[in-house]
Amino acid sequence: MKVERIVSFLPSATELIFELGYSNKLYGVTHECEYPKEAKLKPRVIESVFDSKILSSKQIDDKIIELMSVGKDIFRLNTENLKHANPDLIISQEICQVCSAYTNQVDDAVNILGRRLDVLTINPHDIQGILLTIIDISKKIDAEAKGRKLVESLTKRINYIKDKKYDKCPTVLAIEWIDPFFTAGHWIPEMIESVGARNLISKKGEHSRKMTFDEIKNANPDIIILMPCGFDVERTIKEYKKNLEKNSKWKTLEAVKRQNVFAVDANSFFSKPSLRTIIGIEILGKIIQSKVFADLMVPVKSYRKIN
Repeated sequence: MKVERIVSFLPSATELIFELGYSNKLYGVTHECEYPKEAKLKPRVIESVFDSKILSSKQIDDKIIELMSVGKDIFRLNTENLKHANPDLIISQEICQVCSAYTNQVDDAVNILGRRLDVLTINPHDIQGILLTIIDISKKIDAEAKGRKLVESLTKRINYIKDKKYDKCPTVLAIEWIDPFFTAGHWIPEMIESVGARNLISKKGEHSRKMTFDEIKNANPDIIILMPCGFDVERTIKEYKKNLEKNSKWKTLEAVKRQNVFAVDANSFFSKPSLRTIIGIEILGKIIQSKVFADLMVPVKSYRKIN
């Protein structure tokens, strides 16, 4: 079946559709689809049930726990916009029910539309999985040649990083949430290892999970990278100042003593399984192997040293 009308329940899929030049077939996106800027002009078919922008990390975590404990959804469908979009393809994910619209919203959408339609569900947990997702989506929307060309270009950039010779192998801890602490799982450990570092606590392909301060203390990393899911650099630093800057236990960590704590734009380059994840690898190269990648260009405001 030829795809003419697409609804994306996933920001990374929205980004890719724009990159492939098929945004004219995109009739609905989510409240989180903010890149490229033109995506904001598309009708929203998915919205959050609460405004995370006005809540702290702890308040967001509490709200999610509250909703899940009583079986309520974190996201809701905009029924009117969905019906108007009238898609023949919905692109969704099964990576995390907290980060983006999940199975419940897909099932609801199919029931609301009341007819047969195509659903493509992605579930990558590492870099190769992200690249394969690009191929899968491009095939589905009749853009396979463009998709493969894009993957080839991204692979060259990844290999450029991986093939470098590194004199040092620092230990690195990536933190996906500050209050409470969460590990950064899925593709993040592999991203860190790609730049000649040793990732701590989390493992490639594993889901993110809560971790204790004792785990962080025992790991005692050379470098700490803060990448709260969905946060940019400014918001991450704000949370850091509120929760950690004056914390006496936090100050005992070697990375903190050595002023090797960084905030990155997780929302753009780390939280989502998107083509911009490769830029995330390059950002890590600038942070972790700064001498090797002194001349490598990365987006302005994509990272900042905190202390």
